[in-house]
Formats: sequence, structure tokens, C-alpha cells
Amino acid sequence: MTLSEKIIARAAGLSSVTPGDIVTCAVDLAMMHDSSGPRRAGRMLDELGVPVWDTDKVVVITDHYTNDPDPGSVEIQRFTHQWVKEKNLPHFLAEQGICHVVLPENGFLKPGMFCVGGDSHSTTGGAFGAFMVGIGATELTGVLATGEIWVRVPETLRIEVTGKLPAGVAAKDVILKLCGDIGIMGANYMVVEYGGAAVRAMPVDERMTLTNMAAELGAKTGIVAPDEATAEWLVAAGAKDIDTDTWQGDADAPVARTITIDGATLSPQVAAPSNPENAADVAEHAGTPVAQAYIGACTGAKLADLRMAADVVRGRTAHAGMRFFVAPASNRIRDAAIADGTLKTLEDAGAVILATGCGGCIGQGDARLGENMTGISSTNRNFVGRAGPASSKLYLGSPCSVAAAAIAGEITDPREFL
Repeated sequence: MTLSEKIIARAAGLSSVTPGDIVTCAVDLAMMHDSSGPRRAGRMLDELGVPVWDTDKVVVITDHYTNDPDPGSVEIQRFTHQWVKEKNLPHFLAEQGICHVVLPENGFLKPGMFCVGGDSHSTTGGAFGAFMVGIGATELTGVLATGEIWVRVPETLRIEVTGKLPAGVAAKDVILKLCGDIGIMGANYMVVEYGGAAVRAMPVDERMTLTNMAAELGAKTGIVAPDEATAEWLVAAGAKDIDTDTWQGDADAPVARTITIDGATLSPQVAAPSNPENAADVAEHAGTPVAQAYIGACTGAKLADLRMAADVVRGRTAHAGMRFFVAPASNRIRDAAIADGTLKTLEDAGAVILATGCGGCIGQGDARLGENMTGISSTNRNFVGRAGPASSKLYLGSPCSVAAAAIAGEITDPREFL
């Protein structure tokens, strides 16, 4: 079996499963945030009149409507805090950062777990060798009530990234290349399993980018087989009893398809408005003026992302009139970036440091695009109206590409700055 099939089989109490099987799985952990959680799934659970099945297996994180004085956002936060208190939930992480980063930061994930999250980018958890899927509020309500969910065992799309990524090329370029090549439904209901020498050489932060944007391929989830780097990251986060040996796929397990990407020859990728699948080599968009550069979100503001951006802007200043924003993905990342000088390098280049949270990715706060404004972002989606009004236009790129655009005032190849 593949790694995903092994995890599903264990969660279903079976010796084996095959793609297409419909099974009922016990959930090891359910994550929800202030948008999908108490105010939606929580209210439905209350209407059912049943308790949370296991309070120790639920994690609530606030990130979507934080740091926002809007009365609606304030009320969402008030309700979230009240609901968590009423349910006596022990794992409440308020205003610590974006859920997909904060969850593993606090040691809640480890290889072999079967997890669900009330957000489409819950697929990020696959970077730790867990099977983690995003579900809607109705399905989340069912999990909160029963601790179970049905699954149709997905096929696996294997992505082999060979060689070594050159300087200025990142995991974001790998996933944008995939979006461009197979489209945003190219892995519909599949598990995207990432491997190869380039993936094994990636820090866990970069693997999180790959699994995060499996959602943009239409995948059920993304996953990376755990290794020593996974274990070291999780131990530092406080996780215990980490088993990387058991949770490996079999070499001869059948998969639906294998795609090979030559990492050594990959160029920086940029996705044009208004779809991640509009991705192409940065050269095709070079010279396009941008008024805003935003480094943020669960996809593009982890510590490795901020360090990449700092390498590009070091000793340089943002283009005149450029709106250059950086929103670290979590408070811990912000603190680490302060400690090692990364944040100062970005500030010296003219970046405005924003509070952690989803913010500009979902068109909220200072980084919301204005009418008819064109921007470039390290986020995962650039659909019409997501990051600003419908008249705005958003390009997607790696933190390197976003930082280079901030300096040049236009889309440009970040390798020229390294």
C-alpha cells in the first residue's frame, strides 16, 4: 500500500484498503478555526444537542478574523471564545498565527495520524507524514459529534522532483509548475504524494508549501513520507512518540500516475490572474508593473520563506511607491525572524510588518488590494475578488519572486538579485 492507504487502513481498523473502497475512519484530531468552527460547525452541533465526542482531540485556532476592529470580526472572536469555554476545550490557540502553521508548531501532528480540518488548506498537515483533509462545516459537525468520517480511498498521484533546486527556486515554484501543467483539477480526489531527491532535501517548511497547495490541484490531500528532518522538526515542537519507520509507503505500491519534474532545470514560476493554473516561467511575465508585494499566508510566510525574501532584498530598497507588506505566518515565526535579523532586513528594505493571521490572503486588513490595483503575493490563490475588489489583479509567486518584484516595481526573475 501507499503511505496514505496505510494510514486510512489503520484508521478504519482494517488490514488493507484499495482505491475506491468506502470506509469509516476514526479521527485522531479535528482542527477548526474562527471562520469554520464555533460559529458554523459549533452551532450545528448545539442544534443536535450532543457533546463534543472527545475534547482532547479537538484544536480550535483563531486566525481569519483576528486583529480586525470590524464589529463583525469582534463578534466572531467573542463567540469563539465563549463557545470554547462552554465546551471546556483544552486546546484553544487564540491569535497565535495561521492554523495550518500553528497546529504543527504546537506538536499536535505526527506521522500516521488521520486528521481533518475545517479549511481547504488543512492538506498542509501531510508534510508531517499525516493524512489530513479539509472538510466543510457540515462534515466537521459530524466529526465533532461522532469522532468518525467516511472516506472513499483515493488514488495516488506521485510527484518525483529530481536533482537539486537552484538558488532562487523554491517549493512554491514546483507547485505552481504543477498547477500550470495539470490544472487546478488535475489531481481531482487524488492524494498527491511528493518525493524525489529535491523534496528530500527540502526543509519541512518547504514541504508544507507543497502539501498546502495540493488543494490547488483539486487533490484530496498532499503527503510527504516522514524522515529524520520531519522527526527533528516535530521534536522541537514538543511532539512525542514519533514513528517515521512504520509510516512509509511500499516501493511496489501501485499509483495512478507518476509525474517527474527536473528540479535542477526548473525556473521561477509566476501565476497570472486569476487562477493558479495560469502559471508560467517568470520570463513570460517579466516587466509587468505591480503596485503591491505581499509576503504572507500559510503558504508563503514561514521562517524559510521570510529568509528567502530577506536574501533577495538585503542591501536594497523597495521601489518608490511600492506597497510592500510582510505578515509572518505565526507569532513564533515572527519572533524567530526578529531574533535572527531576518525581519530587520525586510524592514530596512521598506517592508511594513503586519500582524499574523490570514489578512491579505483573504482580502482583509492593510494588505487588501485596492480598486484596479495589481499585486503579487506568496499566497495560494488569486481568484477574482479574493484579495481585494473584483477590479484588482493578483499574480502569485514564491517569496523570492515577490521580494524581487518589491525591489524592481515589476515582476522580475529573483535570481538576478542573488
